[in-house]
Amino acid sequence: MPMPSYSRKRTFDLAAVAGLVAGFSSSAYAATEPRTRLVACEAGSCLLVTGRRANTASAVSINGRAVSTDGARKWRVRVPVDTVREWSAPFARTITISVADAETRTDTTAEVDLPIGLLGQVENLASLVVSAK
Repeated sequence: MPMPSYSRKRTFDLAAVAGLVAGFSSSAYAATEPRTRLVACEAGSCLLVTGRRANTASAVSINGRAVSTDGARKWRVRVPVDTVREWSAPFARTITISVADAETRTDTTAEVDLPIGLLGQVENLASLVVSAK
């Protein structure tokens, strides 16, 4: 009786592992992008913006305006909704987050989505996805 060949299975397993590694690395990269959400604060409602930076001395700006952040490499800032409205175009759906690294003198810029309807009205909402944490 001939011995079964496992070479095809090993190739498949290696390809599956490579795919998983690529998926995890892209997920890790996506997690480093700045994020926004609406939170309660002293001003009533604030936009909480969070992100990561390689250097703790890197300056963060929102729509070209420098902001004071809390945290070190994992930073966060709360901006009152009225201030975000002043800094943004009417009915804006994104804000621009820039991180300026003082050591390397490079800027990293990202367009970050605002919560739905934050700076305007959504009249034709086709669907809304709600997820539990």
